[in-house]
Amino acid sequence: MSLLPYALARPFLFGLEAEAAHELTMHSLARAQGTPLEWAWCNSLVEDPVELAGLKFPNRVGLAAGLDKNARCIDGLGAMGFGFVEVGTVTPLAQPGNPKPRMFRIPQRQALINRLGFNNDGLDAFVANVQRASFRKKGRILGLNIGKNAATPIENATADYLACLDGVYPHADYVTVNISSPNTKNLRALQSDEALDALLSALAARREALATQHGRRVPLFVKIAPDLDEAQVDVIAATLQRHGMDGVVATNTTLSRDAVQGLPHAQEAGGLSGAPVFEASNRVIGQLRAALGKGFPIIGVGGILSGADALAKIRAGADVVQIYTGLIYRGPDIVREAALCIKNGL
Repeated sequence: MSLLPYALARPFLFGLEAEAAHELTMHSLARAQGTPLEWAWCNSLVEDPVELAGLKFPNRVGLAAGLDKNARCIDGLGAMGFGFVEVGTVTPLAQPGNPKPRMFRIPQRQALINRLGFNNDGLDAFVANVQRASFRKKGRILGLNIGKNAATPIENATADYLACLDGVYPHADYVTVNISSPNTKNLRALQSDEALDALLSALAARREALATQHGRRVPLFVKIAPDLDEAQVDVIAATLQRHGMDGVVATNTTLSRDAVQGLPHAQEAGGLSGAPVFEASNRVIGQLRAALGKGFPIIGVGGILSGADALAKIRAGADVVQIYTGLIYRGPDIVREAALCIKNGL
């Protein structure tokens, strides 16, 4: 258990505007990681190894992309007991994202809405931060999440993904291709049959060239949305297998507002995360598992607010899970709780 109970910090953080609290937290983690102050939030690692996509994950609980877009806090976040950490989404060029305010809490439903829009410092700064981190040297798994710049026309999106893949490849244990954020115009169109086929074909070919160049084959995962019907999930599953993708991350945030109707901020534009996406995410995970069979790796993410939620995600068909919004509402202790619940429940 972390030395400083999150219950003491949460009222202060929730008294701040949501993005201001986020930036303060990330700045503090970046400054304090690797120092004795890390004991305030660190947790011992729950040993529950599993092999996935040729990688040995120390346990089944990871951090979802989006929290640390610039890879500034890999070591600080890893100290919370995560078996793996995914950072990004990074784009080739730095971009400010969407206008503020763009992040909103809905505490009545343990939820967030964000329309950040891939705000990040660009590929060069991202890679430099990744190289400074010691997380991978400790045997943990690091995923790097890539996307496209908002100014890049959707028909030219593949060039942005290839540029990012080239940049992150030497420094990643796996790479996630984010085609499911609702906050970059037309991005989710890349989940459609023809567009996804073309994108994954190009990425698969570039990955083979990079594998030859670097002497190792880095797994490629694709992150998809929860707002897909069964036919769309089946098409995506078939496309992932056809192009030799190594796994899928299910799911990103949802555009649905059914679970938050009538609450403050419910009609803000952006992706809804937290408890309301739990069932939709599990539905997609179950459909993916049915379509992909037993051996295809699935990272389950969406609405994990407790250890029981994490175990339910595994039982829905995921191999490992990721947490983001649950960390904001529950604090670092949710990581150990989730890892232990999965270990003891399987």
